[in-house]
Amino acid sequence: MFLAQEIIRKKRDGEPLSAEEIRFFVNGVRDNTVSEGQIAALAMTIYFHDMNLQERVALTLAIRDSGHTLDWRREALGGPVVDKHSTGGVGDVTSLMLGPMIAACGGFVPMVSGRGLGHTGGTLDKLEVIPGLAIFLDDDSFRAQIKRVGVAIMGQTHSLAPADKRIYATRDITATVDSIPLITASILAKKLAEGLDALVMDVKVGSGALMPTLAGSEALAQAIVGVANGAGCRTTALLTDMNQVLASSAGNALEVREAVRFLTNDERNPRLFEVTMALCSEMLVTAGLA
Repeated sequence: MFLAQEIIRKKRDGEPLSAEEIRFFVNGVRDNTVSEGQIAALAMTIYFHDMNLQERVALTLAIRDSGHTLDWRREALGGPVVDKHSTGGVGDVTSLMLGPMIAACGGFVPMVSGRGLGHTGGTLDKLEVIPGLAIFLDDDSFRAQIKRVGVAIMGQTHSLAPADKRIYATRDITATVDSIPLITASILAKKLAEGLDALVMDVKVGSGALMPTLAGSEALAQAIVGVANGAGCRTTALLTDMNQVLASSAGNALEVREAVRFLTNDERNPRLFEVTMALCSEMLVTAGLA
């Protein structure tokens, strides 16, 4: 039996936490037996003392396992389950093209997406501009769509990595958002809960990126790749430019229209085309489809 305050004290003193201690704390976050103040305290100690690779993997898996995970084996899909995640930026509409492109090549893409951070629109924000489109699906509907068309995009449900929601909300108000181990765990817990065979990260670099410096973006990419592979999911990352708007348009409805025009070959911004094809190629190779 552990005590949350002893786990905080141990990390405060610069000592590594065991997988059992991390899992106990995360389960307490999920069950509301760990307070917001304790979440804030541990987040701040992690911000200042960092985490080693073993701790990062343990934190990611504990958050993933705080809810249920998808298992595609009984679906007999006949192809690899693969996804990509971007750290975001203005005009980054690549998910809307990559999903159907990978599905057309024999992959299956169960994409759990989020809303935008700061000044950028997230994939869910973009999809919401389509009248009548459901962005929150139950498990059966999500599975059925993946099996039928090979791709589905939905928002995070209450059952998927629920501990992440409380941890992220506390980080957001305590200036601990930009901690690499916490960013890594937050991103990967949700992605690994999708039951992926492979994952490709698009880590943006530049003035419009989450990590504006090359060094910061490289560190984040290396952390995500190291933790995801350590957790058993084949993962690679690309560093891509976000010093200017990626698409020809900016704004959720305009970007959705541009994605449709991209897929129908009516309009293809050269920068957007280059990034989309690079990510598509990386997903096909990482998933073993090419």
